[in-house]
Amino acid sequence: MHIGLVGGIGPAATDYYYRGLIRSLSERGEELELTMAHADAPTLLSNLEHNDGAAQVAIFLGLLQRLQAAGAQAAAITSIAGHFCIAELKRNSPLPVIDIVAEVDMALRNKKLEKVGLIGTRRVMESRFYGGIASTRIVVPVESDLERVHRSYVAMATAARVTEQQRQIFFSAGRELCDAQGAEAVMLGGTDLFLAFDGRDCGFDVVDCAAIHVAALAGVAAGSG
Repeated sequence: MHIGLVGGIGPAATDYYYRGLIRSLSERGEELELTMAHADAPTLLSNLEHNDGAAQVAIFLGLLQRLQAAGAQAAAITSIAGHFCIAELKRNSPLPVIDIVAEVDMALRNKKLEKVGLIGTRRVMESRFYGGIASTRIVVPVESDLERVHRSYVAMATAARVTEQQRQIFFSAGRELCDAQGAEAVMLGGTDLFLAFDGRDCGFDVVDCAAIHVAALAGVAAGSG
């Protein structure tokens, strides 16, 4: 199936999705049919901060219409922050939208975890993944850590690279969620967090939300999702 990606939010996450889809389809012996459309990260972050879902939906709809015109039969947003308006977007989208929130909830249900920590942007953390996780209890960093995680994540995603200081902020917050709040694992609630975590021993188990989303997209692309 021809799938579409709304990317650019941020650039590193888009590359992560692209590489992951290429690898997964190649392993299945399938050809990847993919078209991408670029969304502006600063505009998304501004709309997120001001809770302007209508403005962001209008932007996404224009991009989804472009993907449909290019032949895409289903699509996804390569940003968890971009899912703050996902319900309205899905109601109006010209294409089926593969929703990361629903896919992660399903994966957590299969893992049978009772308590999971969450790091990402402020909105993602404060809303407990937009209230979309029914399969487990979500815990988030205390306010001071939450703000540090948010600022570090936004800076990392915008620059498309991670500093060692940012990495240690994420790792410290994750360890605190496990040690002080009893989380059995920590959700990487931002699709750019692979920059900090891939190939690193952070000292706790992680749930890579972006990897779950990519796997779901690969299934759809291969006709098995």
